[in-house]
Amino acid sequence: MLNLIDFKYRKWAIYLSYTLFIIYILLALTLLFLSPYRQAAYEINTAGAENYNLIPFKTISDYIKASSHINQSIWISNLFGNILAFMPLGFFLPLLFKRCIGFWRTLGSVFLATSLVEGLQFATHVGSFDVDDIILNTIGGAIGYLLFLLLYMLAVKKVKNDENQKTE
Repeated sequence: MLNLIDFKYRKWAIYLSYTLFIIYILLALTLLFLSPYRQAAYEINTAGAENYNLIPFKTISDYIKASSHINQSIWISNLFGNILAFMPLGFFLPLLFKRCIGFWRTLGSVFLATSLVEGLQFATHVGSFDVDDIILNTIGGAIGYLLFLLLYMLAVKKVKNDENQKTE
């Protein structure tokens, strides 16, 4: 998408965007598969406890119901952390890849990516497969896309205003 807008520092913006995207992917992979929390989950899951949830909104409703009984940071980080974790993906995909331009293409890509992550976490025993994580991650991707769209529209408007001022 950056290639479609003509502005003074486009080349640098493209390099910076790809660099930030790669950093995001590496950080996400580290947090999703290699963090100490994931290693603890590996210990629990290899001990015989197969954790998975295939019922949509079950985990979300369980956290909300138990919110008065458990540490608030636990349920907030689980619910909102899943949303925040995939917001950058929803932002970077349409920004960097023409194939992902459009809400539904981006949303589908985020859905596939988060489903792959959940499946890999389950298969490698560093997490559990939870359909609610897929839902929350996809919501995060949608919010990221909407932020991208907002910033894109502002950038296009600014470029058009700059061009209009030059022609006057």
